[in-house]
Amino acid sequence: MGAANRVILDGGMGRELQRAGAPFRQPEWSALALSEAPQAVEAVHAAYINSGADVITSNSYAVVPFHIGEARFAAEGQALAALAGELARRAVQASGKPVRVAGSLPPLFGSYRPDLFEADRVTELLTPLVNGLAPHVDLWLAETQSSIIEARAIHAGLPKDGKPFWLSFTLKDEDTDEVPRLRSGEPVAEAAAVAAELGVETLLFNCSQPEVIGAAIDAARATFERLANTINIGAYANAFPPQPKEATANDGLDPLRDDLDPPGYLHWALDWQQRGASHLGGCCGIGPEHIAVLAQELRR
Repeated sequence: MGAANRVILDGGMGRELQRAGAPFRQPEWSALALSEAPQAVEAVHAAYINSGADVITSNSYAVVPFHIGEARFAAEGQALAALAGELARRAVQASGKPVRVAGSLPPLFGSYRPDLFEADRVTELLTPLVNGLAPHVDLWLAETQSSIIEARAIHAGLPKDGKPFWLSFTLKDEDTDEVPRLRSGEPVAEAAAVAAELGVETLLFNCSQPEVIGAAIDAARATFERLANTINIGAYANAFPPQPKEATANDGLDPLRDDLDPPGYLHWALDWQQRGASHLGGCCGIGPEHIAVLAQELRR
C-alpha cells in the first residue's frame, strides 16, 4: 500500500480534555467542555494535527440527550454541534495544514446499546447535529455504530451535499464463535455489504479491543472483493480492557491497558495495515503521543 493511500486519523477526545484540566464529568462527558472550556477542545484538536493527523473529528459525540439531557438537547443541541464543528475548523485553519474535519455523528441513543434504538426519533435527534455541523465539516462520520439499522437510519437522514460518508462500527469484544460481529450480534460481513449498498466511502471499526479488529478488517475486505468494490477500510481501537456485555461506553473513565502505550498500539496498527486498512487512528484512551508514533511509522 503506497504512502499516498494512508490516512492518519486522530485519537480520543474525552481523556485528553480531562488531562488538560478541562471540566469533565458524567453525564455530559466531552460535551461539557464545549460550553465551559471551548479553548481546551480546540487545543486537543491542535495537538492531534501537530501529531500528524490528516483527519480530525468534531467533538460532537456527546451532543445527544443520552449525555446532556432531553431539555438541554432541545434548547442547545444544534448550537453545541455548530460550536464543535467551528472549533475543529478553527484548529485546522490555525495549523495551515490540509487537514479534513469529520463531522461526528454518534449513536443517537447511547453507545454500545443497539437495544435502545428508536426509529421514530432519529430525525428529531439527527437533524440538529447535521444542521449545526454542516457548515464546518468536510465529511460525515457515523461512528461507534452498534447495529445496521441505526447506520441505515443515519445515512437516510444526511443531506445530499456531496460530502463523503464514512461509517464506523463497534464490535463485540468477546470472540466466542470466531465470526466477527457488531455489538448487535450482526456479522461484520453483512454490515460491510450494507456499507457498499449505501455508497460508503470508508468503512471503519472503532471503540473496540484491538484484538477483534483484525478479523473484522478481513471480513470487510473479503466482502468488498466479492462485490468488486473499492471502499477504504480503517480502524481506531480503544485502550480499555474488555467491556462487560451490559457496559455502556462513556459511563466512566475506564482504566487503560498498560500494553497499549504508543509502541504497543503501533503493533496493532501495523497488523491492520497489512490486512488492508488504509485509515488508521485511535479512540478512547489513544492520545496525541500514539498518533505521532503512528504517523511517523506509517509514513516511513
